[in-house]
Amino acid sequence: MYGSIPIIASEDSLGLYLKEIKKFPLLTLEEEKSLSKSLNADGDTDAAHRLVTSHLRLVAKISMGYKGYGLPLSDIIAEGNIGLMQAVKRFDPDRGFRLATYAIWWIKAAIQEYVLRSWSLVKMGTTANQKKLFFNLRKIKNNIQALEEGDLKPEQIAHIAENLGVTETDVVDMNRRLGGDSSLNTQISDEGDGQWQDFLVDESQNQETSLVVSDEMDKRRKQLYDSLSCLNEREKSIFISRRMDEDSKH
Repeated sequence: MYGSIPIIASEDSLGLYLKEIKKFPLLTLEEEKSLSKSLNADGDTDAAHRLVTSHLRLVAKISMGYKGYGLPLSDIIAEGNIGLMQAVKRFDPDRGFRLATYAIWWIKAAIQEYVLRSWSLVKMGTTANQKKLFFNLRKIKNNIQALEEGDLKPEQIAHIAENLGVTETDVVDMNRRLGGDSSLNTQISDEGDGQWQDFLVDESQNQETSLVVSDEMDKRRKQLYDSLSCLNEREKSIFISRRMDEDSKH
């Protein structure tokens, strides 16, 4: 459906990939609307290709925010591209906002799911509350000066639970899981690039993306797998192999 898009063969070819995707022109608002309507009405593959390739730089930019998790950046970008494909597939220009606004959530959601499955330092489930806590707990603890070792105080637990809209039990459980992973408090490298916890990405949403989340959250997992039909055979083989291997470990 989306034609041929650049792929990253290995980490060594990442620079070439980033250079290649800069060649794809960005779209004006009118071009974006016209292409989206053509795709929705007629299944125009050329329109789909232009919509995807014009936003590959957005995926790469978002992916950079997750490189601190120690996972191959090429894989993170590949997962983000799958999220982008789904955004393009479902985007409705009549909603009143740009494709980039809509796609940001899909891209981040695809990447976060990959991080949660793959990051070997922390093993956990994938409920909405667990994801929310995983990406935000340490930042909030830092804000309330609660990063010392040991259990959180009752008032701190209550504050975090209310702030994130989760239960106090969820907070205690995630704090225990993350607290057992001492490497989260260590330096990323000898050059002092910061700690692992510094790379937890802020997942606060604006009003438009919040509407998208409420409308799409329950359907996303199935739709991500549907996106396999958008990949070429090589990409599909790599994707299935990696996902089946990861799923067998849980």
